[in-house]
Parts: sequence; structure tokens; C-alpha cells
Amino acid sequence: MPFSTYSLQIDHPDDSDQVVLFSTMTAAIVTLHRDVFKDIEGGSLSADEQETLSELGIIVPDVKAEHEEMRSYIDDMNAANRALTVTLVMSLDCNLACPYCFEGTRKGNYYLSEETADDFLRFIGERLSGLDELFIRFYGGEPLLSFDMVHRIARELARAASEARVNFSFGFVTNGTLLTRSVVEKLKPFGLKSVYVTLDGPGEMHDTSRPFRNGNGSFATIINNLRSVSGLIELHLGGNYLQTNYREFPRLLDFLFANKLGPDKVSLMSFSPIMNEDAKFCPDYHDGCSNDNEPWVAEAGLYLRREILARGFRTDAVLPTVCMLERHDHLVVNWDGVLYKCPGLIGRKDYGAGTLTSGLLDYSATHDRGNWKNEGCLRCKYLPLCFGGCRHTKLIREGTMKGIECKKDFFDKTREAWVLQDLKDGKAG
Repeated sequence: MPFSTYSLQIDHPDDSDQVVLFSTMTAAIVTLHRDVFKDIEGGSLSADEQETLSELGIIVPDVKAEHEEMRSYIDDMNAANRALTVTLVMSLDCNLACPYCFEGTRKGNYYLSEETADDFLRFIGERLSGLDELFIRFYGGEPLLSFDMVHRIARELARAASEARVNFSFGFVTNGTLLTRSVVEKLKPFGLKSVYVTLDGPGEMHDTSRPFRNGNGSFATIINNLRSVSGLIELHLGGNYLQTNYREFPRLLDFLFANKLGPDKVSLMSFSPIMNEDAKFCPDYHDGCSNDNEPWVAEAGLYLRREILARGFRTDAVLPTVCMLERHDHLVVNWDGVLYKCPGLIGRKDYGAGTLTSGLLDYSATHDRGNWKNEGCLRCKYLPLCFGGCRHTKLIREGTMKGIECKKDFFDKTREAWVLQDLKDGKAG
């Protein structure tokens, strides 16, 4: 049996007699003696070895058949999935004034109304019978500016899901300034599970990057809130960095440790580069990167991931990644009831995918679904990690979603190192 197209072969960093194999399809990491590696190449594996390595996705019976099977991978996944994740935009208002906010000029005093909330509850209720799992991600702007509405929606969905025997939970993407213990205690009985909060480096950096509207820093308020709710819910912490400041982020990790927000309290830690958004929406911000293929982005990602793992925090693993646009189980509902397939598309009317009243429409052509089903992508070992790349990035760089957003250069620079980090630390997840 030959090697899968989607397996990476990496020299072991500490033992020249060993080879590390990684399947981008299954995320399996295997360390083999070079003699076994030669047996694979020579077709002389034992039956047990063939069975094990085949189950792990390292070898396959037929490479051509593997490519054909890959064409239906997402369709098969969608057909089998009985879960639904909905990102619900509560408003486009915010109490912070982050200069790089990707919503840019789309922000404003726009809130989800009682009428739209009714439409949303009806929309979800009509779909509960086909689900096993329902997760709502409250989003903004700052979603906790709409606490009363969040409370109402969570309460009514918890009741409806219970009656339909659907496992319901919810979370927030929040700046953390309003995430008090009282808020969490009021919402947790209805299924509050997790929050994602952004910290843009140590205090003085964060306060410059994410100030309150009046110019005051938000860091101390967020840290106090995180400490007050740690242990009650899952804390997912992130941060946004530039080429000029990413090496300062380990100071944030050390600060969190010293303030009782270490790996025992933080479920996941990850940092991302700030990307320059569409000039139409963010005309005044130009300090970020234009795409992941810029050399410093790979360097920064590896550096920060290593620092995160070295301190015992969990971070994103190297896993198969399918764009929300390709998945039936992910949907974004804007404050005005318009449906989108990605938070980055909010307010881009040409890329709406329906409404709460019309339901989801066919968006295949406008969003170029299945753009990865070409021979070049199917033969690429990184296909399961990108499936054609980020359509939002493609749109803001080139003004269209047509065609792939290839990340091969980025993966060439990073993925072997990421796999070896996971092999060594075993804390990604």
C-alpha cells in the first residue's frame, strides 16, 4: 500500500533512525523506525502494520481512489452531521475603539430587535427536530451590550431544545469588559459554556490596541473579570499581533500565570496576526499583513506557538479545517436577520445567503463552493488543512471569491515545525 497523498514525512529531530509521519487527513502523528519506513516504500509491511497505518491515514490502498473519495469528503461530512452552530450578531455597537476592527465603517448603533429575535427563535425552532447538538455563539460588536436580549434568547432556546431533546449550549465572542461573575451566573443555568476574549499583549500594549471609547485602557477591567469567572466556564483567550510587537506577547503569558490565569484556568490560548481589511470598510488602518504568506507571519506563528506550549497552555492543533462556507452546520445571522456564511461577510449585501424569513438560499455560485475540487488541490498534501483557503481573505485581497486562496507557501514554512511541537509537548488540542 502506498503513502497517502495527505501524509507528511519528517526527519525526527532527535533520532536519525526515526521518521515522523503526520496525516493531514486524520491528524495522526506516528514515529517509525526507518526500517519500517522502508518496508512501506517496498510494499513489505505485515498485515497488522498495514491495518494500523491505514486506519491512521498514513497509507492507502490506491492514491487515485483516495483523490476521488476526497471529492465527496465535505458532502459526506455534511450529510452525516446533526449539529448546528449559529453565530448570532447581537449588534454592531461596541464600547471599545480598536483601530483595526474588521467591521470598520459597518459598526454603529445597530441592534437585534425583538421582532428579529422572534424570527430567529422561530427559525431555530423549525430546525431542532433534525439536530442532536445546537450551539449559539453570541457575537457583535460587543454582544453583552444586549444582555437582556441574550438572556431571553438563551432561556427560550434552552427550553425548546430540552423539549426536543437536543443538547444546547452557547458562548460569546466578547471583549471581556462586561463579562462579570454576575452575568455568568445568570446565564450559566441556560447553557453558557465558553467565552472567547481577546488580549492584545501585556497591559500597556493591549490598552493602546483596545482602549475604551473614552481612551482609557481596558486591560485591568478584563483581567479582573476573567479572574472572577475562571472555573465557572471555559476561557478561550486570543490576541492580535503585528510584526513590530509579537515578541512581547510572552510577557502576557507570564502575567496570566502570575495572576491565577494559568493553564488550569484557560482552556485554549491562541494568537493571530492582524490582517489589513478591505479599504472600503477600514480606510484608515494599514499596519497589518496582507496575507499569511508574508515571511514574518510564519516566523511569528511558530515563535508564539512555542512560547504558549512551553508554559503548559493548550493551543490549536494541526487539524483538518473546513471553511464555514463549505459546511452546512455553520451559519451567521446578522442583527437585521440577513444570513451569512462567515462573520467577515457581515454587511456585504452581495454575499448574503438568505434571511430568517426566506431561509438559506443557494449561495454556491457567489461563494465559489467546491473551488478546491481540482487536480492541483486534490494532489496537494495540505488540502485537508485548507480546502481552498479562506474565501473572506480572497475577497478582501482580490475583490472576488472565485478561485482558491492557496496557503502552500505558509504550510511549507510552518507545518513540519507545528507537528514536531505537538510531538514534543502534546498540549495542543
